[in-house]
Amino acid sequence: MIEHLKGQITCAIIKPEAVEKQNTGSILEMINKAGFHIAAIKYIKMDKELASSFYAIHKGKHFFEDLISYMSSGPVIPMILHKEKAVEEFRRLIGATNPQNAVEGTVRKLFGESLQRNAVHGSDSDENAECECNFFFAETERYFI
Repeated sequence: MIEHLKGQITCAIIKPEAVEKQNTGSILEMINKAGFHIAAIKYIKMDKELASSFYAIHKGKHFFEDLISYMSSGPVIPMILHKEKAVEEFRRLIGATNPQNAVEGTVRKLFGESLQRNAVHGSDSDENAECECNFFFAETERYFI
């Protein structure tokens, strides 16, 4: 990703259960109201190979196979979001990974079901945001101003 965007982008994914339950519009509305610009978005269905590649950092962990099966179980919506302090701000908007521990009004509190089925993915660092955005949108870089 372009160096001048460091700290200003994050990767977000609306996960399969949120897409299936038609929560996409509500989640996108929350993202917009929080001041994020959606710089890139697509609707895809990851196969197990693509999901394994995206979550390779977790390979060997006890939850890896379940995570891959889940993330390849239905369509997802990956996005590049743009805003100052994007990673930090998006993580605040989505709430704790476990919806039971998330603050009222956050995406995961409103739409998450469990630790794994928590409605959205958000990058956890600027470095991971760049890698994750490039994973889904390598061709998009040339369109940033």
